[in-house]
Amino acid sequence: MEGELTHRDSTGRATLVRAGDLQHLSAASGVRHVERNDGDAPLTFVQMWLAPLSFDGEPAYEVVRGHGGDLTYEVPGATLRVHRLEKDERTPLPDGDFAYVHVTRGTVRVGTEDLAPGDAARATDEKGLTLLATGDAEVLVWEMRRPAV
Repeated sequence: MEGELTHRDSTGRATLVRAGDLQHLSAASGVRHVERNDGDAPLTFVQMWLAPLSFDGEPAYEVVRGHGGDLTYEVPGATLRVHRLEKDERTPLPDGDFAYVHVTRGTVRVGTEDLAPGDAARATDEKGLTLLATGDAEVLVWEMRRPAV
């Protein structure tokens, strides 16, 4: 969200993640990592964890650089959508098994609930929900699916 995050891990990767970047680390069968602020400016970021569908395989790492608009990012069992909305703009929330909304900037309304930076909302088996920006806003929306049985 702001500042620069330095990432180092046991696979030998060392990257700098900047505001607007998206970082994805899948620990899989195991990885050790360190993330910290090596810069002079304050660092603010959001870290979200999802339970893996399996614990085998090799660790994976990716940085998606500097997306300025909306972004959709797929991982097994879930989809992350980053929405950057102007005041009074609307976007539908996914009709998935589970949805998780996290406000990183600005203010939004989900149904009758007003949300501000740091606020979150969860929905289970909901259909037809809409996200309304009540001010310019940035929102992370996870759509998660139930594992196949």
